[in-house]
Amino acid sequence: MQASERRTMNREQMTAMFDAFNRHAIDEVMEYFADDVVFDTVSGDEAHGTRIVGKAAVRDAFVNTWTTMPDVQWAKGEFFFADQRIVSECTFMATQPDGLRVEADSVDLFTIEKGKITRKQAFRKQRPAFTPAA
Repeated sequence: MQASERRTMNREQMTAMFDAFNRHAIDEVMEYFADDVVFDTVSGDEAHGTRIVGKAAVRDAFVNTWTTMPDVQWAKGEFFFADQRIVSECTFMATQPDGLRVEADSVDLFTIEKGKITRKQAFRKQRPAFTPAA
């Protein structure tokens, strides 16, 4: 693989992307993703979760999350870099449509090629939803 194909992302870019996620700024978020991106969600019928393929489908999945949980946030983001792989660690926080609250630590594994995310694998702790304090 040539150096131009291995180009990765830096901390500033990852921080900007997470900021865009928390503002639900879909156009800004999608600037970081390749057209042929593969997103493995935290749940689904397969061992890898539900696999979503392609930038348009991933975009729809993100918008759906923001629509069903309008207060969703990814807090306390930390990033770890290893060549074309980036690990993000954060706390996922949201109110579900049933009114119950979810707060759980999560990790995403990103694969970067030519400066764009080509794969996003999401992992989240299995923690029961709870009733928010009044």
